[in-house]
Amino acid sequence: MKHFWIGLLLLAGCYRVPDKIEPQLCYSVEQRYLQRLPACFSPLTADEKSHEWGKEYTIGIAFAKELDLYRAITAFKRAQILAPDDKIERTREISYNIILSYYLGKRYADVVDSFESSNLTRVGAEFCAFHDLLVILYESYDAIGADIKADRVLKLMHNTYPETSDKLNEETILSRGDIAQLEALACQLPEKEYLQSIAECYQLNKKSIGKAQLFNTLLPGAGYLYVGQKQSAITAFLLNGAFITASYFFFKDGNIAAGVITASFEAGWYFGGIYGAGEAAKLYNERLYENIASHTMERERLFPVFSLRYAF
Repeated sequence: MKHFWIGLLLLAGCYRVPDKIEPQLCYSVEQRYLQRLPACFSPLTADEKSHEWGKEYTIGIAFAKELDLYRAITAFKRAQILAPDDKIERTREISYNIILSYYLGKRYADVVDSFESSNLTRVGAEFCAFHDLLVILYESYDAIGADIKADRVLKLMHNTYPETSDKLNEETILSRGDIAQLEALACQLPEKEYLQSIAECYQLNKKSIGKAQLFNTLLPGAGYLYVGQKQSAITAFLLNGAFITASYFFFKDGNIAAGVITASFEAGWYFGGIYGAGEAAKLYNERLYENIASHTMERERLFPVFSLRYAF
C-alpha cells in the first residue's frame, strides 16, 4: 500500500503545472485624459483645408478627438491617398495619426504594419512626435511578441529619452508578472514603495499550485476547493466517485472488460483533475496579480500610454 501511494504521487507529479504566471493587464484611456494633451502638429492652413485631403484630415482629427477611432482611421487613410507628393511633412503627420489611432484602439499588429509600410521608418528626433512614436512602437512590438524589435526600440529610447526608458522597463517587469524581477527592482528602487507592496501582497495571497495538485491527488475535488472553485470541486468529487464505484462493482461482479473500461475513464478524470487543479491555482494567481498590479499601474500612470506627450 505504501508503494502504491508513492507511485501515485510520483505519477501525479508528471502533471506539474509551472508556477510562472502570465497575467494580462488591461488599461482604459479616458477621453478627457487625451483631451488634456496638446496637439503635436501645427493646424492646417486655410489653403490646406480647402483641398479634399485637408477636409479628410480635418474630419479624421475630429473623430479621433472623440475616440471614434474606426472613422478617424478611415478619414486619415483617405487624406493619405489624396495628399499630393510634395506634402511630405503632412503625409508623415497623417501616417502617425493612423498609427496613434490603431494604438489607442489596441490594434498592435496594425500599428506595426502601418509603421513598417509608412514614411516614418527613417524619422529621428527632428520629428516632433518621435518620443511618442517610440513609446507606441515599443508596446506594440512587445504585445505581438516581436521581442528583438521591442528591445531595439527600448535601447533607442534609453539613448534619447532615458527617463521614459526607465519607466517602460518598470512597466514591462510589472506587466509580465515576473515576481523575482519585481522584488529585485523593488530593492533597487526603495523609494517606489508600491513595487514592494505589489510583490508582498501577491506573495501573501497567492495559492500554491503544488498544494492544489496534492490535495486533488489525495481527494478528487479538494484542489479546486482550495482555490475557491466550489462547483468544480463538487463536480470532480461526484464524477470520480461515480466512476470509482462503478469500476469496483464491475470488478466485484466479474465483469472485467467493463471494469477496465470504466477504470480507464476514471484514470482520465483523476489525472486530468490533478492537472486541472494546478491550472485553476495558476489562473487564481494570475487574476490576483492582475487585480493588484492593474490598480497600482493606473494610479501611478505606469502604462505606456500615460507616457505620451501629445494627442490629436
